[in-house]
Amino acid sequence: MKVEEVIIIGGGPCGLAAAIALKDAGIQSLIIEKGNVVDSIYRYPTHQTFFSSSEKLEIGDTAFIIENRKPVRSQAMAYYREVVRRKDLRVNTFEKVERVGKREDGKFTVQTSKGDYSALQVIVATGYYDHPNYMCIPGEQLPKVFHYFKEGHPYFSCDVAVIGGKNSSVDAALELVKSGARVTVLYRGTEYSPSIKPWILPEFEALVRNGTIKMEFNANVDKITEDSVIYHVGEEEKAVKNDFVFAMTGYHPDHSFLASMGINIDKGTGRPAYNEETMETNVKGIYIAGVLAAGNNANEIFIENGRFHGGLIANHLIVEKAKYE
Repeated sequence: MKVEEVIIIGGGPCGLAAAIALKDAGIQSLIIEKGNVVDSIYRYPTHQTFFSSSEKLEIGDTAFIIENRKPVRSQAMAYYREVVRRKDLRVNTFEKVERVGKREDGKFTVQTSKGDYSALQVIVATGYYDHPNYMCIPGEQLPKVFHYFKEGHPYFSCDVAVIGGKNSSVDAALELVKSGARVTVLYRGTEYSPSIKPWILPEFEALVRNGTIKMEFNANVDKITEDSVIYHVGEEEKAVKNDFVFAMTGYHPDHSFLASMGINIDKGTGRPAYNEETMETNVKGIYIAGVLAAGNNANEIFIENGRFHGGLIANHLIVEKAKYE
């Protein structure tokens, strides 16, 4: 079995950035990605506009040049594909890592859906997008309930409830309205979230004011039925008729996958144990990169700051390598 210097689990922007940083340091790596490169961005809503400007999404000193200030989903995917091509990164796509064994004789065994690998070090850069935060209420598993939003067209002339009040909920509600859906937004907060993108909040507020979108604050959802969502505001129980539900309740890392490697996870925050200066976890030789480092707080680390984790890892590996030379 060939021994890889480093295996990177996850081919998102932060995993790609780590591979580039390692390559620049003379360290070879193999990226193993369950989908294709930047699969999480591919799964964004079709018309997604990024919060960040293009230069803050750049990796590998490769310029991200666009006419508009903030890139859209399709531009970001094209940019990262071009980075992979220019940097000649090694990526095994459509291959899922299923297990990372304990280190033996200085090497980790990485088991995937297509075979086994051996690696001196492992970087986990899997993100969190695959694991929605479930509400754990009756009816949440009905076929009409979704935790991901792609585009509004299929819901033309339908009654749609959107659960949540942050960016993903607001984006979904706006796209649904543009496609002719009748939209109700149920949010347990008392007012608009400060995290909502400032350039879309005025449009959303205007649609609420004129009654195009029904917005219900302090709404706590109790259950979902075939034709309605039951919720309460204070002591009052309410129901809203709907054909489809988008529960945009956020996402979290795969804690069990990390724990299976021996990485300690803080029960309260979901944050893995790691050194902020090196990104090495409590398991020697296993590193993390990207939003995983934030645990359950997905609003703490984005591409903008997660793209620098690879440099920290590369610097540490250089120091570690020098100890044995």
